[in-house]
Amino acid sequence: MEPSSNVSSTHASTSATPSTTPPSGTISSAVSDAGDQSKLKILLGILKRFVGVSDIASVRFSLPSQLLEPVPNLEYWNYLDRPETFISIGDSNDELERFLGVLRFWFTKDLKFVKGKPCKPYNSTLGEFFRCSWDVEASLPPVSASRPASRSSAKSKAASTATTPAPTPTNKAPIRVSFLTEQTSHHPPVSAFYIDCPEKGISARGYDQISAKFTGTSIRVTPGEHNLGIFINLHNRGDECYRLTHPAASLGGILRGSLNLYVEDVCYVTCPKTKLKVILQYLGDSWLGKAKHRVEGVVYEYNGEEDGITRLKDVPSKAIRAKIEGSWMNQLYYILPGSTEKILLIDLDPLLPANKICPPLEVMLPNESRKMWQAVSEAIHAKDYARATQLKCEIEDRQREKAAARTAENIDWKPRFFEAPSLSAGQPSLSKDGELVLKGLHSGNYALKPSDVTGA
Repeated sequence: MEPSSNVSSTHASTSATPSTTPPSGTISSAVSDAGDQSKLKILLGILKRFVGVSDIASVRFSLPSQLLEPVPNLEYWNYLDRPETFISIGDSNDELERFLGVLRFWFTKDLKFVKGKPCKPYNSTLGEFFRCSWDVEASLPPVSASRPASRSSAKSKAASTATTPAPTPTNKAPIRVSFLTEQTSHHPPVSAFYIDCPEKGISARGYDQISAKFTGTSIRVTPGEHNLGIFINLHNRGDECYRLTHPAASLGGILRGSLNLYVEDVCYVTCPKTKLKVILQYLGDSWLGKAKHRVEGVVYEYNGEEDGITRLKDVPSKAIRAKIEGSWMNQLYYILPGSTEKILLIDLDPLLPANKICPPLEVMLPNESRKMWQAVSEAIHAKDYARATQLKCEIEDRQREKAAARTAENIDWKPRFFEAPSLSAGQPSLSKDGELVLKGLHSGNYALKPSDVTGA
């Protein structure tokens, strides 16, 4: 099973994607307002077969179409719900302000998780790919790392509840951010992605893979062995690189018939060049009270290649550059040394996932996500689940048949848009075709020759 989404797939060239899953991915069921209990009962019956299985994400099984959300997995999985936070990371000349900009991006990258409900998209097929862009018309100012002057308690209180600064119009043509992802492996299911914004000199890449275990009451999802995080590169800052690792997440409430998502884990952001690191501790909420989805963190300077610190309490006080606190569902704040004032990092409440720009259906290739799953999506939207299941099974059977033929001929699968993956590195490299796709996305030229080989 793949990372999930709760958005419905549309077939216009531009579509919004308000949806939800945990920061590390999710294995969850598509649960609509009508028929929730029935769908959860079906899901529970399926999941009971996997109690004790170490990784249900690696098991070959297929969910019935009525439990799926009509959206391709690769379309959903892009980390750019608010692309303006991404392109603003490298704007400041101050290293701490850039680091805080990375954290502002971190808390908005999966806004779909905050605004939607848990659900399950289509499993990606081998060689399936998705491409899109965003045109950003306004940028965010850098996150200020200047220590605030002494203020009255009233002013401090006002500052702590301030709203996120409004984006500033660019006063020129929109800034384009482009995204390409491809399913590079099917067993285990792994996809490579690349995000690029040449105008701002920033890119990001990584592999998406999850591992999941059903405990009997909840599903715990962790990054797979090849998922080493998101790697952001600031090309205009001497190739300053940031590694962002994913925390584990859990989907509970299956037995009660009311799904809920919670995160109780630690993750890290590290910049080897500036020697800045943050430990983010996602805190568990009491089952007696309303979930607050709290997170605490410390940004600090470290020495050497790797300091080995994994707990907030072990960070030397003299090394601290900022503290982070708040709710990853609402508002996040930072506090600078020598001050007790909470300064707003990002307010998620007024934000929604940004619209994406996709090639028109008529120019998409057969193994492009929307084109591949178009008929299945149409059947699900029409609530013709028998037809949707039939069409989905045809795609899955075709993938199995082609895999068996390659095995019989001793042919190894090679991705088209990424170099044959060096998964241990965690940072995929674009192939010549991949570079061509991104160049076309930047210019709006979507012409692309059909793939010589497809996985389904």
